[in-house]
Amino acid sequence: MTTSATWKVGRLAEASGLTVRTLHHWDTIGLLSPSQRTTGGHREYTEEDLVRLYQVLALRSLGLALDTIAVCLDAGVDPVRLVRDHLAGVEESIAALGVLKERLVRLGDELSADRAPTTTDLLDALHAIGGTGPEGEHTLGRHLDADQIHVLRTRAAALGPAAHYLLEIEWPELYRRAERLRTAGTPPTDRNVRRLVARMDELSALFTGGDAGISAGVRAAWRDDPAAMSGDPAAPAGEWRALADYLDRARNSPRTS
Repeated sequence: MTTSATWKVGRLAEASGLTVRTLHHWDTIGLLSPSQRTTGGHREYTEEDLVRLYQVLALRSLGLALDTIAVCLDAGVDPVRLVRDHLAGVEESIAALGVLKERLVRLGDELSADRAPTTTDLLDALHAIGGTGPEGEHTLGRHLDADQIHVLRTRAAALGPAAHYLLEIEWPELYRRAERLRTAGTPPTDRNVRRLVARMDELSALFTGGDAGISAGVRAAWRDDPAAMSGDPAAPAGEWRALADYLDRARNSPRTS
């Protein structure tokens, strides 16, 4: 059996184009920690550590924050699938923008000719703008007023392409991981559950501006009708509500040192 090569922090920094300070910081925050230490206490990175470093750099090149990258890798997200899903989302966005452009051009032509646009043209343009489906909009409307829904739309638009990643990739992965912990019998006070809830609340703040009323309304809408909110008629309402209760207990339980 051959001995795997290892790299000290200086050599790895030089090879990867990073600084020693950056690698030390990533070790401190738990993003990339060396698997071995020399007898003198110096960091030594293994081949497995290099694989994780590659994943970190690949995900960072997509513009993801370090805490997001840590959640993805710790949750066992396959970077190949993540990039493929991200690419699919970008392609869908490009296609949707193309449709919107065509319909807006048609509206513009109608208006430039001093002709009132047809109802069909107006509805087509509104549909092309996208957003939650009609069932989801109706469910949200039972829990949020028009101003609050406007805040959600405005902030999602301001996030640009990142909104797709957060909503379609990271957030579902957080919930899948929380559901695994719940079904395994992990108490909601567990540190890992709290960490997931904290990240969920961070993402929520991006879309709500930190408005607790909007956050509570969105959670209530999901609890009310998860099938409508997800667009999946087969969404298991009972399991979703059990998970929502579990996360609320983690969110509301007293903090311990």
